[in-house]
Amino acid sequence: MDSSKAGTVKELPVGLDEATEEEYASQCKLLQEFTNISSIDKAWVFKSESGIGSQVMFSISQPNLLANKRRKFMLSTSILKESNNNVNFQWAPFPVEMTGVSINIPSPSGSKLLVIRNPENESPTQFEIWSSSRLEKEFWIPQSTHGSVYADGWFEGISWNSDESLIAYVAEEPSPCKPSFDCQGYKQGAAKDKECMSWKGQGDWEEEWGECYAGKRQPALFVINLNSGKVHAVKGIAKSLSVGQVVWAPPVEGIDQYLVFVGWSANLRKLGIKYCYNRPCALYAVKVPLYKSEAAESDLKSMEELTVVNLTQSISSAFFPQFSPDGKFLVFLSAKASVDSGAHSATDSLHRINWPTDGKLYSSTKIIDVIPVVNCAEDGQFPGLYCSSFLSKPWLSDGCTMILSSYWRSCQVILSVNVLSGEVLRISTADSGFSWNVLTLDGDNIIAVCSSPIDVPQIKYGCLMDKATNTTGWHWLNVSSPIFKCSEKVTSLLSHLQFGIMQIPVKDVSDCLTKGAARSFEAIFVSSKVNNAPDPLIVVLHGGPHSVSLSSFSKSLAFLSSLGFSLLIVNYRGSLGFGEEALQSLPGKIGSQDVNDVLTAIDHVIEKGLVNPSKITVLGGSHGGFLTTHLIGQAPDKFVAAAARNPVCNLSSMVATTDIPDWCYVESYGRKGKTIFTEAPSAEHLTHFYSKSPILHISKVKAPTIFLLGAQDLRVPVSGGLQSRLTIAV
Repeated sequence: MDSSKAGTVKELPVGLDEATEEEYASQCKLLQEFTNISSIDKAWVFKSESGIGSQVMFSISQPNLLANKRRKFMLSTSILKESNNNVNFQWAPFPVEMTGVSINIPSPSGSKLLVIRNPENESPTQFEIWSSSRLEKEFWIPQSTHGSVYADGWFEGISWNSDESLIAYVAEEPSPCKPSFDCQGYKQGAAKDKECMSWKGQGDWEEEWGECYAGKRQPALFVINLNSGKVHAVKGIAKSLSVGQVVWAPPVEGIDQYLVFVGWSANLRKLGIKYCYNRPCALYAVKVPLYKSEAAESDLKSMEELTVVNLTQSISSAFFPQFSPDGKFLVFLSAKASVDSGAHSATDSLHRINWPTDGKLYSSTKIIDVIPVVNCAEDGQFPGLYCSSFLSKPWLSDGCTMILSSYWRSCQVILSVNVLSGEVLRISTADSGFSWNVLTLDGDNIIAVCSSPIDVPQIKYGCLMDKATNTTGWHWLNVSSPIFKCSEKVTSLLSHLQFGIMQIPVKDVSDCLTKGAARSFEAIFVSSKVNNAPDPLIVVLHGGPHSVSLSSFSKSLAFLSSLGFSLLIVNYRGSLGFGEEALQSLPGKIGSQDVNDVLTAIDHVIEKGLVNPSKITVLGGSHGGFLTTHLIGQAPDKFVAAAARNPVCNLSSMVATTDIPDWCYVESYGRKGKTIFTEAPSAEHLTHFYSKSPILHISKVKAPTIFLLGAQDLRVPVSGGLQSRLTIAV
């Protein structure tokens, strides 16, 4: 036989037959179809030049899996209000990709757009000022002035002043000079990086803020003058203070203007700050001296001797500062429940400061409570504030009502908050189990998205009903949008699914020390509408543990549902959205209370005949991985497989390597852990940590388990997962 004419033999990966490979290829294609669904990150409303209707600009992103990045693009639409109280969104035909753009911030008037491009190397940071038709100005800020502008959503802060001539922002402080050495020893003067026969030291070691901030320098405050292009570093701020979330205070005629910012102190050391609201912080004000130059343009005087005022000395946490439209008061969020207890996240509170009209600020400024921490709410009542951000313009036209998103048990909802009376109203619909998120305001109307585990996001337009016609509340209109379009196959698969939010009674109420701890928790159950025989079940567990799985659309979970799995997404006690007493019931009881809650939820759906008890798997990440590995060890006959992503497996080793060693103490010991925390754990502490760890039960594990580990994870270092994986293999 002529070998040249023989068909080539298809090579397959080791352990795969051709049918399995085809199945994997089909699933990968389907996963790509789910991940291609776009997401809205932000939105801004602009009044049209004609005064009729509005223009909306949406910032949208889409995963680029191969590049491990996200594509960002902008899509615009015009809103036309029709005579029958409907609205018509007229979309631009195509989006515009924002290649290399880090941040977009419109000016207060909406006539200008700031575009910031952070460099990927030691190049300058690029500032662009755009008008409606062209690039107006461009500035290049060298690394000797500052590094990249913070665009992390936490330290990030960019604020235009009222006349749009100055922009305050937060950026990495400039890199200090590094010592150079050659064959003669220390070399005076800066050496070029590529200079032969010499090398540079790294200089003094500087601590970072942990996970997601590796390689990031200290956040510092700067002001750029858009007329001259000059950049000034704001002086007078203590070196120990990391700054963020800056806003301009309302201008007062004849008085220098203030900047208000959040400051995080790091006198002892910097522990991880990502998702950790238990780091103390305060609002500060610093006066920025202005003068009028001969060209009648605002400029900055010397900033050498500025006084910084701590506005919130009487409270342990203050962030997201927001001035009222009339400038008479300053509203802010507080995580004092988190700071005071040590839990990395907890129930928020909302507060107000009356802003002085004479421009005189004092550290003894009175703080007024708007929404206090809710310990335990009655059924159906407001469970407390759980807010991850504010809109840049959250105010209705009355000047005292804020619109914001918050967690309400297993849902995200939209709230209206009167910051003078403290009245809180749930204004998104409450009867569907969907989750809602506010994007922006169009006058006294709301542009939002709502979704469910089986429904892709839908844009909604909320209209405040007219009290003159004896109708109150909000009317929500569906908006046709090209943003969330998905393939026919995805649409068909989702149409065969159903979901519900289950109330799970606490198994042993006698162990509960508070009323809130004895209240039922929840689980979101997703299944096929055609249920001749129960589908295999995946138990999904969130991390934290003080986080929450919402009844919103998740592309990855919807993908799993479409493959024929039922999902049980458990919000065990300790989750956000259920009141402070329920949340604080978990610290000190991890590995027992949370494990028992998950097993109770599983038994609940088994007793209802919704799942096959012989086909149950479990997956979770971080603390969800902690629970996953605990469950397969404590209930080895319950699960046929498991997936653990960055799991906390051994607290006694993690405490020495994580960026949040205090987490190990608080979650293992409870509130006591905050006071006994040390970075030199005793033998007694290490023994206690081990007793709380999944690795204690590793010898009982039967289920095949896949570990998904991050090689550079500072929060849950890879070593813990490798130790457990190797122990299971042995």
